[in-house]
This record gives sequence, structure tokens and C-alpha cells, in this order.
Amino acid sequence: MMENMPTEPPHPAKDVTHHVGYLLKRAQAALRGAMDQVLREHGLTVPQYATLELLALHPGMSNADLARATFVTRQSGNVVLRGLQEAGLITRPATADHGRARPARLTEAGQTRLAAVQSAVYAVEQRMITAIPTRRMAALLTDLDHIATALEE
Repeated sequence: MMENMPTEPPHPAKDVTHHVGYLLKRAQAALRGAMDQVLREHGLTVPQYATLELLALHPGMSNADLARATFVTRQSGNVVLRGLQEAGLITRPATADHGRARPARLTEAGQTRLAAVQSAVYAVEQRMITAIPTRRMAALLTDLDHIATALEE
């Protein structure tokens, strides 16, 4: 019978729209919408853009690693990679040297497309962070990392 008892919220906010989880989701949805808008102008989706950014930093990442890093399933990650490959933005070997991993790399066209879109995406991030006083930015980043870590455990 105890399971039907109302539980207390984790903090004093009476309105769910003031809970941390709700506000994080609202911020994430606003960021995704703004990114979708600017990326659409460049013919990319958020997962495609994230994949290009990651491959620029870490050439040779596998589909599984890219999927984890871009927050999509391996199946969706494979669709993203196939689309980028068909667009000539990445290359992957036809077969794996060992195991099933086929490391992906940016092509020259992929590097060019990434460079063209970065300023638009970075402008979205700049709009977002101007709402946070500079002196609080490091603490915010640390807090967000701690939140993610606490939920991943």
C-alpha cells in the first residue's frame, strides 16, 4: 500500500515547470530547434553535424563510437554515416580490417561543409551562453557534467 502514497518532490518547487529535469529538457528542446533551423540551411541534421565535428577531431571513429557520442542508436548512426558517405562528406572502407568496425574519415568536401556550417552553429551557442554571466559559466559546465555523471551511474 505504501506505493500509492504521494512522494515529495526533490526540491520545493510546486510547479513541475520549475523542476530541474523540466528546465533541462526545455533548454535542450530550444537548442535542438535552433540548431535544426540553421543546419537545415546547410542540408544537415544535428546528428550529421555532430558526426562531422567528431570526425574532424577524432578521424577513424567507428559507427558504434560515433553513435554513442552523438546520442543515437547504432542503427541510426549507421544511417547517418551512409547519408554522409553518399553525400561525399565522409569515407569508410568497404570492409573492416578486423572485427566489424569501419573507421570513418572526413573527405575534403566534408571538411569544407563543416567549416561552412560551424559559424552558424557557434552563433546558436553564443546566443545561448549570453544568457549566463561569464563568471558562472565554468560552474554551469561543471554542474551539467555532474548531473550527467550522476544519471549515468
